[in-house]
Amino acid sequence: MSNTSDAIRSAEAHSAHNYHPLPVVVASAEGAWMTDVEGRRYLDMLAGYSALNFGHGNRRLLDAAKAQLERVTLTSRAFHHDRFADFCTQLAALCGKDMVLPMNTGAEAVETAVKTARKWGYEVKGVPDGHAKIVVAANNFHGRTTTIVSFSTDHEARDHYGPYTPGFEIVPYGDLTALESAVTENTVAVLLEPIQGEAGVLVPPPGYLAGVRELTRRRNVLFMADEIQSGLGRTGRTFACEHEGVVPDVYVLGKALGGGVVPVSAVVADRDVLGVFKPGEHGSTFGGNPLACAVGLEVIAMLRTGEYQQRATELGDHLHRELGLLVGGGAVTAVRGRGLWAGVDIAPGHGTGRDVSERLMERGVLVKDTHGATIRIAPPLVISKEDLDWGLDQLRAVLDA
Repeated sequence: MSNTSDAIRSAEAHSAHNYHPLPVVVASAEGAWMTDVEGRRYLDMLAGYSALNFGHGNRRLLDAAKAQLERVTLTSRAFHHDRFADFCTQLAALCGKDMVLPMNTGAEAVETAVKTARKWGYEVKGVPDGHAKIVVAANNFHGRTTTIVSFSTDHEARDHYGPYTPGFEIVPYGDLTALESAVTENTVAVLLEPIQGEAGVLVPPPGYLAGVRELTRRRNVLFMADEIQSGLGRTGRTFACEHEGVVPDVYVLGKALGGGVVPVSAVVADRDVLGVFKPGEHGSTFGGNPLACAVGLEVIAMLRTGEYQQRATELGDHLHRELGLLVGGGAVTAVRGRGLWAGVDIAPGHGTGRDVSERLMERGVLVKDTHGATIRIAPPLVISKEDLDWGLDQLRAVLDA
């Protein structure tokens, strides 16, 4: 459809209203820019919630996908295929771990991590069957399956989906004392986002992740890091945990692992953790399919150069310096984040996060709001400094209006 209103009207008539997208209908995209059905261009400052770390239409990723499309796209896991071993081997090496369990979506990977922790708890730690506990943080976002929303504190995600899955203990994010108090002999894992994305890009206090690592090691509990949004270059390191020199027992990965081309996710851990699975105990028809592995292999190769992590560091420093200047000017109350990732809190009287997002859209910049008063900024790591500055200029203009 060439008309924005008609396209949106048709979508609303024939799709469930589980999202509230901005009123823009994208038809094409390249790099950090998107073009709508009427030919208007927009600077993408969200990057698919970090799924598009390498930009739209990245030539290396498209070439890898096209080459694989001509060969084989799916075998199911009933058979081996010739890309699977390389993908698992190279992703394990990138993470410094032994084994990979590939899935498709981020929520699938989190569900897989939950099953992994419980099975490890029963078969390795010796927790009585049916008594495993996993400690999570308030304001978390790990997906929207029935099990995951069972330990969400977001009422929009959780309400009216019960009965809820038991076995989770929720503690305040960033509070080591509360975390230690929640850990018992039946605790099998602590599942955390190194930076809470949906909550507003919340960075934990210095030393928190290192403290979690020490506590979990001391109490024989798995530390599972959900790096679905924070990982794979977004914060200036391959993994956000690296900022505190922390290596978790389990990495939960997704989004950018598929380069914005195909859904790819994975749980990565050592053999003493993922080795608990035996044939038939967990699976996915599309998990680790040839097309996903081909794209994922190219993502891994790109990350190994360090180029994208360096861009996120340098441009991220610039982004936070510029955003920091807005605090105290009356329109912005706080800025948080790391690398090319920021949460900006809008002051009362200057509109909601949705209002600011819509005004930015009118000026050709696309961001997304969260939790009422916050906008999230997370451009593709390939964005130029000039484009980033132009986007920040539009934000200043909106806030000054």
